Amino acid sequence: MRPPTQRQRKNATDAKTQKRENHADKTAKNPLKKTAKRRKKIKNTKFQDIIMKACFMGLGYIGLPTAIIAAKHGIKITGVDINAKVVEKTNAGELHIIEPGLGDLLKEVVASGMLHASTTPEVSDAYFMVVPTPFKGNHEPDVSYVEAATRAVLPLLKEGDLYVIESTSPVGTTEAMAKIIFSERPELEGKIFIAYCPERVLPGNVIYELVHNDRVIGGLTPESTDKAIEFYSQFVQGTLHKTNSRTAELCKLTENSSRDVQIAFANELSLICDKAGINVWELINLANKHPRVNILQPGCGVGGHCIAVDPYFITADFPAESKIIADARELNNYKSFWCAEKVKNTMLEFELKNHRKPTVAMMGLAFKPNIDDLRESPAKYITTKVMQSCNNADILVVEPNVKEHNVFKLTDYREAYDKADIVVFLTAHTPFKELPWRDDKVILDFCGIFKK
Repeated sequence: MRPPTQRQRKNATDAKTQKRENHADKTAKNPLKKTAKRRKKIKNTKFQDIIMKACFMGLGYIGLPTAIIAAKHGIKITGVDINAKVVEKTNAGELHIIEPGLGDLLKEVVASGMLHASTTPEVSDAYFMVVPTPFKGNHEPDVSYVEAATRAVLPLLKEGDLYVIESTSPVGTTEAMAKIIFSERPELEGKIFIAYCPERVLPGNVIYELVHNDRVIGGLTPESTDKAIEFYSQFVQGTLHKTNSRTAELCKLTENSSRDVQIAFANELSLICDKAGINVWELINLANKHPRVNILQPGCGVGGHCIAVDPYFITADFPAESKIIADARELNNYKSFWCAEKVKNTMLEFELKNHRKPTVAMMGLAFKPNIDDLRESPAKYITTKVMQSCNNADILVVEPNVKEHNVFKLTDYREAYDKADIVVFLTAHTPFKELPWRDDKVILDFCGIFKK
């Protein structure tokens, strides 16, 4: 067969070019046609192929930031909360929590229509349970909020949907919720994807950590794990580690229990040093000069909805096997009681010496520095105990990150520091570190403001 001549090759090229131009012209006239054809070819559509919808059940300290970050990365979000005020503020682009930089992002995604809030869930492609998991009775885990959120979305679930629990949960919770789903909707068994993916962020640095931290993702099946990874890979730059749901659940509990045990060691040292007349801050600083020693800083206890709660999820289910975890939890609780007693004894000594009751400044209510979160806060517990023990004492309560409180009358930190005879530092907020040391005051520094 003879090879084509130069004229024949040119004619063939011109024909192909004309065909492409005609196709481009048709597409320009109907830009949705090409997308529609492509979607028809996709049997198991990936999240990245279209604008997906996700429903976040819970707009608290984790649910709201995660929803905002997901919306920022092109996912259409419905944020659900039972608190109508939270829903109203969110839809107005107003942040109801304190988190640096998050307010501007919220305004942006609300204005663009990528996020809206509601008191009821809406049909979506993926559903995320990000609700509280407190404990009840004798520190037994309470997953009733997770179950309630699951039942709320249950009628909306359809084939191909993704269901994820982010709430810190006891081992077996994901399996238990799957059992509820399939008992009510047996037609969905084997047709939806169920997984567990715990958060691991630091309040005050949530925006960065939601994107850059590694995540552990455990599905009920390998396919569920892959589907969840497909979702999170849209905005998480950290490594997404595959496992099963039970391991992922215990991993979250292990992380926070480990922190609790390490803090307990530091708090135990603070009790020893107080009795021995040694500066615990200097001691730990010197011990940490050892290349393989890294002791944490002591405080007035342990608070928040993670470290102060999660160890109980292990000790409740595995009481015989979790001795160190249980002892650490007990010691950190005792440290708060010890601090309250220390304050009360100092007040009594002042009254005996000066023949009048002291003015006391309780500096900080939040469970950690520079946030407004008071959940399980040892500082709040200590302040309450001190106030209950002395009816006529002048107690000034300070929390610079909270505008008002329904129990405590709040005082400006500078005013309180100036007026007080006894100053009790409970939370190491940054503004407190700007205050000068005062020899004319009795200072109880439980959080290392001055480290004296």
